[in-house]
Amino acid sequence: MSDLAVSKIAGQLDNLIRASGAVINPPLVKSWYAPFRDRQPKDGVDVTLDIAYGENERQKLDVYRPSTRGASSKPLLLFVHGGGFIRGDRRDRANIGWRFAREGFVTVLPGYRLGPAHQWPAGAEDIAAAWAWACRHAGELGVDAGRIYIAGESAGAAHVAAAALIQRFRPAGIPGPRAALLVSGVYNVHLEHLARRQFGIPDPDSRNDAYFGRDFARYGAMSTIENIDVAPFPLLITWAELDPAQMQVQAGELFARLVTRHGFDPDIAMIRGHNHLSQIEAVNTVDEVLASALLDFINQH
Repeated sequence: MSDLAVSKIAGQLDNLIRASGAVINPPLVKSWYAPFRDRQPKDGVDVTLDIAYGENERQKLDVYRPSTRGASSKPLLLFVHGGGFIRGDRRDRANIGWRFAREGFVTVLPGYRLGPAHQWPAGAEDIAAAWAWACRHAGELGVDAGRIYIAGESAGAAHVAAAALIQRFRPAGIPGPRAALLVSGVYNVHLEHLARRQFGIPDPDSRNDAYFGRDFARYGAMSTIENIDVAPFPLLITWAELDPAQMQVQAGELFARLVTRHGFDPDIAMIRGHNHLSQIEAVNTVDEVLASALLDFINQH
């Protein structure tokens, strides 16, 4: 595709995003960004794929490292992909690996077990295991173990929130994260069940029913927002301007609970001009809206 054609598509993206509204349609959004992802910068990055951190086939991770090692240890970003608890692949977020490694981070992209074969809290347990792997291998990765940031988007943000905010899921003997960054996640499955009509969620719900099961009496006990029990640490909560209502509501609810009940002082940010998926697909391609928000926060902590 010519530079002129790519430039023309880039100029149309804002119209495409806004015309589609609060849609979650991976094939559609991927098609918008395919020309840019094919051309994204990858220079100065070394990649190691398919490192096992557990015994399941999904318990593997990829590491993106700055090619220039240097004398000083680097920060590490563990970034967890989404997929509605039932799909998704770490390779779909290779753009995150390229972008943040180019910024000087050792960037780890883990996979994790999916529903319905592996139900709650499998995702949180896997992210905790990947986090523990990163801590144990900090020396050989050239990482400062005190500067490990954990982040995720959508279902990945839900798993990161559970792993970071619920003490029993945190890996034993591992210090808390330097900070956590939650991008358009879901943190209250009980609310999502009770408000399916208002949120436009089908019943049965292929996502939540697969991962959390259909014993709805247990949904409160499986909602991160009801189980926060760790000491405050730096945290960023974001949502996209065109996110579905449930993501926007739960971002606000999590922020309010953390502030009023748990002594946190989290940052919040709306990712303007994007929907649930376009904000992620755009990283390392056509704009810096989400990447800049994450980097600005990390650089303050």
